Amino acid sequence: MDLNLTGKRALVTGASRGLGYAVALGLAREGADIALNSRNPEKLKAAAQAIAKETGAKVVPIAGDVTQADFAQELVQQTVEALGGLDLLLANAGGPVSGRFEGLDDAAWQNAIDLSLMSNVRLIRAVLPYLRKSPAASVLTVTSYSVKQPIPYLVLSNSVRAATIGLTKSLALELGPEGIRFNSILPAWTNTERVGELMVARAKINGTTPEEEIAKQAKDGAFGRFGNVEEFANAAVFLLSPAASFITGVMLTVDGGMYKGTF
Repeated sequence: MDLNLTGKRALVTGASRGLGYAVALGLAREGADIALNSRNPEKLKAAAQAIAKETGAKVVPIAGDVTQADFAQELVQQTVEALGGLDLLLANAGGPVSGRFEGLDDAAWQNAIDLSLMSNVRLIRAVLPYLRKSPAASVLTVTSYSVKQPIPYLVLSNSVRAATIGLTKSLALELGPEGIRFNSILPAWTNTERVGELMVARAKINGTTPEEEIAKQAKDGAFGRFGNVEEFANAAVFLLSPAASFITGVMLTVDGGMYKGTF
């Protein structure tokens, strides 16, 4: 299938590793030009060089923190100047800290809101003027299957990411008449550095080892394993692409059967 991504221009945040990197690589393989963002300039530069070397795509690294209120506009402006416009946005960021409810203060809640909700609000607000000029405008937020099935010790993620689902669905309806699509992917446990860190934290709480926690969690899925970043990226690249032109307002679980609900 031709995803019609050749020449499209994409901004991918949280892109120096993990899910964001995998999606950026997938888009570049399909012919898109990419602006990459993350907080670490060195890791971001290495990621951009690796993707450009493999794919031949134009890849522009733009370092900065999407939780900072004034950065989204700057990021989008630099992206548009470098790529000549913008068609696609993958709004992705690391997740909030883990912990029990009573151990999380107001600062932790505010940090989670800035990271997992307001970063999306600000990015989308900044890209809209450019997406309105695109014949293939598409936004994909990255949340978690925790918005449907809460995960132990992740009360911040369980709570705040649900707001991004509400945002995504609302914008799909509000901006659909202008031809701008909004979808979200709800990943389950995927082999990334962040998931490894969460397994370490869970092992400390339970007095086990990270390996034991991974094995225990993997049993909860239909396949008995965690996903890999390429499996996530395949779904994300399709949803972002013009090949998915009649798909909007979808909250897609990419979870290997870990979510047990029917809707």
